[in-house]
Amino acid sequence: MASGMTNRGKKLLFDYVFRATALPTNFYVALITSAVAPTADTNTFSELTEIAAGNGYTSGGISLTKNSTDFDVLTEDDANDKAIIQIKDLVWTASGGSIPASGSGARYAILTDYNATMGSRQVLAWWDLTSDRTVSSGQPLTLQDCELDIT
Repeated sequence: MASGMTNRGKKLLFDYVFRATALPTNFYVALITSAVAPTADTNTFSELTEIAAGNGYTSGGISLTKNSTDFDVLTEDDANDKAIIQIKDLVWTASGGSIPASGSGARYAILTDYNATMGSRQVLAWWDLTSDRTVSSGQPLTLQDCELDIT
């Protein structure tokens, strides 16, 4: 699964570590349509189009806590000169209808910080799901081993 960290995500990482900026209370992984592809230049959630909520998908996505359960693998890779952090497996199960509830399927997943105004949430990273994903009632949509790496 192709992925990338946004320039905003890189800046925020520096802010959190070197300037002691307060960390968000939680992070979120949300599902996005192919209407606008996230890139390194994407800054906020409002620049993208979220899939329709309902039937097991909540607007804004799944909440992640800053801990070793939700960010479950951390690796220093000296052979490839990078560090990798991996997010726990994320599952949305369709119930009472398909996910998304209407419209286009999920093409991307994004990692955001928390802001009560969803459109103002900052996008730290994204993953390309390679094609639009739709699941019917009773079926899961699972993101497994989503990784972020800093090279």
